[in-house]
Amino acid sequence: MSGELTQSVLKRIIRQVGLECAAQGQSLSETLVAFMVKAVVLDPRNDFNMDRTLTENDMQDLIQLCVTRLLDTTNPSLSTIKMQVYFDMNYANRDELLSEQERVLEGKLAPVVRAITESGPHTQEEMENVYQKIVACVLLRSGLGSPTDIEAVREVTAALQSIFPQTEMITFISLSKKDKEQQLKDLAMLVTGIRLYNKQCQKGGSCIDDLPGILSEAIPSATRTLDERLSSCQLLAHRYTALLEAMQEDPQRFSQLRFLKLKEALFNVRQYEAFLCILQSNAVTSAQEVESLDVQFEAAMMLLKNTVQDKTSVESREVFPLFMELSKLWTGFQDEMLLLSFLTNMADNLQQFLEIQSQLFPEEMLTSFLEGVTVKSDEERIKETMETRVNVSDFTNQEWLFPETTDNFDQLLIQYHGFCAHSIGVKGITLPGNPAIGILKHKEKYYVFSSKEDAYIFAEDPDKFIQLNIEKAKKYAELIQLLELHHQFEYLVPHTQARKASKGSMKPPLKRESGTQTDTHILPPTIVRSYEWNEWELRRKAIKLANLRRMLTHSMQTDLSHMRRENCTQVYLPKDAGTQTKRDNSSNVPKPQIFLKGLRGGSSPTTHMVAVDLTRPLDET
Repeated sequence: MSGELTQSVLKRIIRQVGLECAAQGQSLSETLVAFMVKAVVLDPRNDFNMDRTLTENDMQDLIQLCVTRLLDTTNPSLSTIKMQVYFDMNYANRDELLSEQERVLEGKLAPVVRAITESGPHTQEEMENVYQKIVACVLLRSGLGSPTDIEAVREVTAALQSIFPQTEMITFISLSKKDKEQQLKDLAMLVTGIRLYNKQCQKGGSCIDDLPGILSEAIPSATRTLDERLSSCQLLAHRYTALLEAMQEDPQRFSQLRFLKLKEALFNVRQYEAFLCILQSNAVTSAQEVESLDVQFEAAMMLLKNTVQDKTSVESREVFPLFMELSKLWTGFQDEMLLLSFLTNMADNLQQFLEIQSQLFPEEMLTSFLEGVTVKSDEERIKETMETRVNVSDFTNQEWLFPETTDNFDQLLIQYHGFCAHSIGVKGITLPGNPAIGILKHKEKYYVFSSKEDAYIFAEDPDKFIQLNIEKAKKYAELIQLLELHHQFEYLVPHTQARKASKGSMKPPLKRESGTQTDTHILPPTIVRSYEWNEWELRRKAIKLANLRRMLTHSMQTDLSHMRRENCTQVYLPKDAGTQTKRDNSSNVPKPQIFLKGLRGGSSPTTHMVAVDLTRPLDET
């Protein structure tokens, strides 16, 4: 398909189809037109050869076929495709919806936050203006009242002054932009917690709605509505299925019924049922979340009351975390209100795609044709086959899975949305598969069947019946999403790269304006100012340093400059000098040892002194 339908040709066809439909009074989205182009090309009955390039005549035929199908208001297939396009374009799960809501809130608050964080007030009047902006920002972020509500503004101002008086504005202004934004969020949570506590104590909060009470009534009501609509569409699907089976057994009796229209109507109801099941699952999750929030909110409020009691003052480190916890829980209630409103709107808007049912097959017509026909519900069909099971020994090359022998049996990803893999391609109807019969594992994919016989027939040649199902989806393009066959047709879809196969086959990529801003210099500059790349400049500096060695610093002092400035001189300090000879040498001589005898006198009156020389001769040393 990629060879003959290039992007430019595809855009041209889509634009032309859209213009011709608009000329007939039908304004259709580009997504719907693009999907219809794909559906017409895939349908083998239209005889578009996939292996050759489309000629100009082919493109005109394609455009006319698309326009004809898009303007056919009596076609259940078109209603199903419109339903799928609407759901893919508008549905979002909990995380996506809440993140989008947070992004929208931040976008609304961005101008106010920017005005606060980027302001530099100096005068008292400017300080007061910034403080009033903080009050407005806190009120908008909490979602508990409007800035035009004087009573709400007074409550917020009083609560804010108790934790953030205007005297702290100087400290706030000195903070960095990031710290200011974080403090604004913290102040909003604290003020919200204080207002909720005051409401509980009946000291304010008149403009705060009782979200827990509202949700406790709204969620059960929404769940009952979804259950009623789900039961109604399931009953319709069961009746259509019974009629289709009876028509295949006795075509003459039901000759007045249009077989193809009835089959398309069945696909329409089954798709509506699948979407309602998704919404119902979300409603159940919301009910469980609200129940948990109720318990946590009551416990947090009781703990806060016990902490505060009748004290005139309480330490902030004790109550501030409790106020912030109250604010977080209340935000959870607000999120559930948003989710409930979203689910209700989605369910109401899906109703319009079933209007074709009552026009084509009125209640009186169905009742008359169903006389003598047994209508079985999906549960009854499954119950009838609970005791039947595939005999594994009958198959040598096939792998069968059963509940008692397979771990996480209920979590296996069943093909064709859980419908019987044999009935789709052979009978052209969607019958519920019964996993208890046995799940066939073929090429790492899992298939279920409505009866043991269908399982045996399918297991003889699985690839053959898989191809039959693909061919059936080509004739009825709504089956691509109903049976979750996106992976089978990705190579045929023009905008596959812009879609998520797990989400749908038609949703275009989301686009939005975005911008980023960074500080001028996040890190200190690392520029080396003394660096020089010029060799001649380096030489010049070297010569200058060499000349300095021959320079002297002179200073003098006069009477006029006396006592006016410090004076100093700079000289070269004296250096140590020394010499060194080539070698050291020494000589040794005998020590003179001469003794005198008779110096003390004696018996003789005349002193006789004798000198004794004991010095060793030189030749002995």
